[in-house]
Amino acid sequence: MAYRVVITKAGGPNVLDIQEIAIPEPQPNEVCIQVHFAGINFADTLMRMGFYQPRPPFPFTPGYEVSGVIHSIGKGVQGFEIGQRVVGLMRTGGQASHVVADASRTLPIPDEISLEAAASMPVTYITAHHMLHHLGNLKQTDSVLIHGGGGGVGTAALQLCKWAGVSKVWSTASAGKSDIIESYGATAIDRHNEDFVEIIRTATKKRGVDHILDPIGGGHLKRSLSVLAQGGKLYTYGMSSAAPSSKRSLWKALKALRSRPKFDPMLMMSRNQGVFGIHMGTWNDEDVMQEQMQNILKGIKEGALTPIIDSIYDAKDVASAHQHIHDGKNIGKVLLKFNE
Repeated sequence: MAYRVVITKAGGPNVLDIQEIAIPEPQPNEVCIQVHFAGINFADTLMRMGFYQPRPPFPFTPGYEVSGVIHSIGKGVQGFEIGQRVVGLMRTGGQASHVVADASRTLPIPDEISLEAAASMPVTYITAHHMLHHLGNLKQTDSVLIHGGGGGVGTAALQLCKWAGVSKVWSTASAGKSDIIESYGATAIDRHNEDFVEIIRTATKKRGVDHILDPIGGGHLKRSLSVLAQGGKLYTYGMSSAAPSSKRSLWKALKALRSRPKFDPMLMMSRNQGVFGIHMGTWNDEDVMQEQMQNILKGIKEGALTPIIDSIYDAKDVASAHQHIHDGKNIGKVLLKFNE
C-alpha cells in the first residue's frame, strides 16, 4: 500500500497524520512517481494553520515538489520510462509515497544531480528565479534585499544573485545564519537586533534597493516599501508574520492581515515602482515553468547553484519537521523521506 501525509484540520503540528492509500493510476498526459523525497515549504505550515490560500478543503495532502522514479505512465506520455529518475512540480499533494503528476511539470534528473538535491529545487529555486529573472529582469548592476536569507527561497535567491554577478546584496536573518549569507557575498543583517531600514538607507545613501524579496508580509511590507528605490520592484510571496509560532492564533493572523500596506497607485506611478504577488502553485504558463526549471538544472549541473539541505525527516516524523521550520532553525531546505 501507498501512504500520504494528511492535514486533518486547521491547527498545530499535531493535526498531521499518515494515512494509507491505493497507488494512484496516471491519466492521459500524467505520470505516477514513486516518491523518494518531498519538500516542505513554509506555505505548507501556513496551510496547516488555515492561513494560506488557495488550499484544498480539509483533510488534504500538502506538498508542491517531489523527486523519485517513474512508477507508471499514462496514455499519450512520451519521453519517460519506468524506473527513470525524475523531479516533479506539483499543484498540491506531493507529500506521499506515490503521486500523480502532469508530464509537462515533470523533468528527468541528470545523473550528476542527487534525488535529495532535485527535491530541493522546484519551489525554492523557481520562486526565486521567477521573481529575480522572469519578473525582475535582474541585472548585474542592480541591488537586492532578501528577507529570510537563511531559508529555502532565501538561499536560492542568494545563489542566483551570485550567479548573475550581482554584488550589492543584503539579506536579513537571525544572527546564527549570517555565515551562510556572507558565504554568497551578501551582507547579513541581524533581523532581531538590527534595523534593515536604517542599514539600507545608509548603505545606499537613501536611494534604496532595486529588488526586495519579502516572505514576511503584514506590516513588514511597509518597511520594505520604504527602502524600495525609484523604479524598484517589491515581491511578496508569503506571510510568515501571520504565524510567528506553531500554535494557531486567529488574533495574530488578523493583526498581520490588518497591518498590510495600502498601496497608493498614484505614488507608485510617480516612483515607477512595482509590487508583485508570487505563488508558483497557481502559475499556469507551462512553457515559462519548463524554461525556468531547465535553467535551474543548468545552474546545478554547472555548479553555480547548490541546493542547501538543512535536514531530512522520515515521513512519519512530519510533525517534528513542521515544528523545526516554525522554530526558524532550518538553514535551507527541509525534506521528507519516502520509499527507503
